[in-house]
Amino acid sequence: MLSVPKLRVREMRLARAGWFLVVPGLVMPLAAAAQEDRLPPPEGWLARTDHGGDGMDAVREMPPGWHITTGPAGIFYHPETTASGDFRVESTVFLFDPEGRNEGFGVFFGGTDLEGDGQAYTYLLLRQDGSVIVKRRDGGETSTLLPWTKHDAVVTWAARGEGAATAKNVLYVAAAGDDLIFGVNDQEVFRVGRDGQHVDGVVGLRVNHGLNLHISALEVTPVEVNDG
Repeated sequence: MLSVPKLRVREMRLARAGWFLVVPGLVMPLAAAAQEDRLPPPEGWLARTDHGGDGMDAVREMPPGWHITTGPAGIFYHPETTASGDFRVESTVFLFDPEGRNEGFGVFFGGTDLEGDGQAYTYLLLRQDGSVIVKRRDGGETSTLLPWTKHDAVVTWAARGEGAATAKNVLYVAAAGDDLIFGVNDQEVFRVGRDGQHVDGVVGLRVNHGLNLHISALEVTPVEVNDG
């Protein structure tokens, strides 16, 4: 199991006049940050759009974490970031103005054959209206474990707080014993049996089309299960 070091944002805001992303050690206009060639893609990462493109033009290294501005929907991952057994995947995501688009974003796990025709993984997404969904992918097909469902745990774009330029949410998935537990902001939103699901494999990010996100943390940690 490989754990990705957790990176935390202590301060993140958008200055109305200059459209600045402000984090410790980094101040730059967001529009420029997403477009500057000098911001490289994350080393060793891969991307795949739902239409088969490589998608790496959408993701840039921006400490702390990564900035993703999607065209087509796709997945973003480092092939050596994996989880197996009992584990917890957690990601901290900041959503910038979705401009009315109600598209999903979140994490995937259990990834296998991600560059091939038999790609498979399970994923948890949320969207700006406060809904969550859990799905799995098998090749070119997807199936739904939990349909889009409103949940109070999700910080919506509308409820992000006065003057806030982003809506911050922390997503997690825990594989613990016989269960898969999905949650947002420390609240469980869905649980399903582990048996028959895609669980062990590559961990990464899934972002649907037309979204502007900053991901400040993606972490995999072991979970101890008390059999008693």
